[in-house]
Amino acid sequence: MVSSILQTPGTLLLPGNRLLATTGSSGSVTCRRLATGHLVFDGPLGRRILLTDPGGHPLHECEWQEQPDGTVHLVSARLYLDWGQWVGLKPGGLVNTMTLDLSTRPGWQALTRWDLRMMAARAMGVALEEVEFFYADEDLVIEATGHATIRQRKDALYVLEDGTFERARFMSCMSAMHWACIDYLPVVELFQSLLPGTGSAMFEFIRGLYDDQNRQHPRPLHYRGIPTYPSKAAFGLFSNFFTATHRGPEPPVTVFMDVPRSHEVEWLPAPHPPVRYVVPHHRLCLTVKHGSVCKATRMDDTSGFPFVLPNQQGFAPCGKRVAVHHDRLWLSDHRTSHEIPLEPGWGVTQSADTGTASGTGNQHEHSWEAMFPDGAPAVSPREAFSAVLLYPEDETVISDLASQPFVADFWNEFIEHDHALAVHVRQASHLFIHGFDACVGALPVNRPQLATIVYTDGAHAQKQAQSLWNQCTRRHPQARPDWHAYRFVSEEAGHHDVYQATYDLMYIWLPFRAYDERATLQEHVQRINRGLRHNGLAWLAGPDSLPSLISGLALDIVEGEPVSGVQPFRLHKSLFPRATLHPRLHSWIFRKR
Repeated sequence: MVSSILQTPGTLLLPGNRLLATTGSSGSVTCRRLATGHLVFDGPLGRRILLTDPGGHPLHECEWQEQPDGTVHLVSARLYLDWGQWVGLKPGGLVNTMTLDLSTRPGWQALTRWDLRMMAARAMGVALEEVEFFYADEDLVIEATGHATIRQRKDALYVLEDGTFERARFMSCMSAMHWACIDYLPVVELFQSLLPGTGSAMFEFIRGLYDDQNRQHPRPLHYRGIPTYPSKAAFGLFSNFFTATHRGPEPPVTVFMDVPRSHEVEWLPAPHPPVRYVVPHHRLCLTVKHGSVCKATRMDDTSGFPFVLPNQQGFAPCGKRVAVHHDRLWLSDHRTSHEIPLEPGWGVTQSADTGTASGTGNQHEHSWEAMFPDGAPAVSPREAFSAVLLYPEDETVISDLASQPFVADFWNEFIEHDHALAVHVRQASHLFIHGFDACVGALPVNRPQLATIVYTDGAHAQKQAQSLWNQCTRRHPQARPDWHAYRFVSEEAGHHDVYQATYDLMYIWLPFRAYDERATLQEHVQRINRGLRHNGLAWLAGPDSLPSLISGLALDIVEGEPVSGVQPFRLHKSLFPRATLHPRLHSWIFRKR
């Protein structure tokens, strides 16, 4: 069985592991069966190289390498996501370098690495031991010229287009882990860029290595990072795989959410972490925890959402519910209901009958799809699941879609400090949004009577509609919510009527490709002038040339500045120093006279 699994195409794809199958040396691989039926394969170095479900479907693969000093390091890893995509991990794959000129400081010749660590601790406002933990001696170099180089190493995460690193796209990163000896718990940065299921797959991997390394006496772990990002979502993810304890009288979650005290919470292995089962003939991935179904993901689902158990108020994201009734698994949404016989190997022992077995409950007019009067966008399952924003790890200019959140976040910050603008946004009843496909829900909007949203990217627009539907329905799960105010129309469909109406408030994203097309820009500005009501506001993200286009129109400039200087982008740049925006991208606010 070991040989047949290892030689199955697509199981071992990392270079060092591939040789085990192709050279016939799989005899050096041992196999362990866990209590759940899952299989762990250990390679020649005594480290796990593969985890599969009981049927032999790979869930993660990792490659190890022995160093000249005899230590064993993790070279790379692949993690399988519920919907069929693979993501990759490269330890130390992202390195940010900072150079300091210390030669002007008196007595700089006496400075040591410890001095650099103390300077860094003061600058970042963290304890010296945290800097010592994350910055090794090789990361701190003081040259004879007085120039110091500080390297910050991070583990990089990639989207593996074909399951290998040959077509890898940078996705996110996290603080560098000691993979050969797991000694703390991390959170992933750029969490909004993570493909669905990445966090759970990463902690499945971390927990697996932790179990391998702590078979006799479990080692308590703590959350660490520079800086730390405690959140309820992070606490919930940690709690699936580890159990939180705190010696004081306060609940662990309270201590965890207090940034300076997050590290006080101690994490020990949970007795029953979630496990996954891949069911190819049903195009299904099932997650089970201690006999209970947590979620079910259909790989051919064009909504891009899994089926989950409703919460106590009866809410399930996008109305996608999973239930266990007798010996059947039921998956239902607003359109269809699927019945799947339970298999004994899945370990499902607890029923969860939420009424789903009786039918779909809600109809199309009550779903997020009703926000699209012409029908939901035609997107593939992969497009739906992959609708996240990816940022370059180098100087490549950030794309239109990925640049949009910086503008939206800046506008939200801006109105917090301008009472008049905040009042205008609150009182606006008719909204028009064009081009902000990546962040409709993040724009300064106050429950309008009507919002017309013109989109170009169907997958991202669908995700925004789903997010709005979830927000509205979560507030009123048993009543008709207020999402009916939103109307998504495709720019491609040519809805000319949307440009004939008038609006109190407009949010417009002008695409980069139009920056040098003066006639196109002029047409956009004229449409805004026609569509904006008296004293209405138009918030634009566009080029620096826009002021030259409003001559003769009833538009006045309220505010304008380059987006490269706003706080949300500066924060991003602190994490990715080489991050580059389109140099002409500006934020503008126009008022109609």
